[in-house]
Amino acid sequence: MLFYDCSTAPNPRRTRMFIVEKGLTIETRDISIARGEQLLPEFKAVNPRATIPVLVTDEGTVLTENLGIAAYLEARFPEPPLMGRTADEKGLVMMWNAIAEQQGGMPVAEALRNAHPAFKDRAIPGPANYAQIPELAQRGLDRIGRFFDLLEERLQASLYIACDHFTLADISTFVFVDFARVVKMRVPEANAATWAWYEGIKARPSAQA
Repeated sequence: MLFYDCSTAPNPRRTRMFIVEKGLTIETRDISIARGEQLLPEFKAVNPRATIPVLVTDEGTVLTENLGIAAYLEARFPEPPLMGRTADEKGLVMMWNAIAEQQGGMPVAEALRNAHPAFKDRAIPGPANYAQIPELAQRGLDRIGRFFDLLEERLQASLYIACDHFTLADISTFVFVDFARVVKMRVPEANAATWAWYEGIKARPSAQA
């Protein structure tokens, strides 16, 4: 297998954490988004959509989305289970992973890409250029605050995001909460349940990967 990573971006970090949690060692190539290496012909020959992460399987299949990569690795290396053990758990993991992506990851991306000068005309990842829309940056900040409220409510009722044990949903949520620092958004100090969960995930070896 071959894993295309970017050490500074949140989505590749999600895959990186998943790989570590599985106890795997996979050959890795780092692609620098800051230097625009995802737009070079050599990388676009691997993934024409110019996004990272990418996992090329031993069979030569090119997987370009976190969920696809996670599903492949879970099926091939089922222990420890990170995507649910029962039908109910599998549904909850997918549900909360989607919530983390749509209500956590997307708002951070909106706030960053529509305001930071480094993303001028690069407001959306991929091969096409899109102009920034400042109003979306402000909307993103508001949505991040609401996401933090949602997490606190959930984590007051559950030690982990989806189930009673660590899963892919915790990886995705942790990465997006951590990455929110790039737009100067942090979990409120009063959100004790979220901070307890966050510190627990941060202490795992995969969080240092």
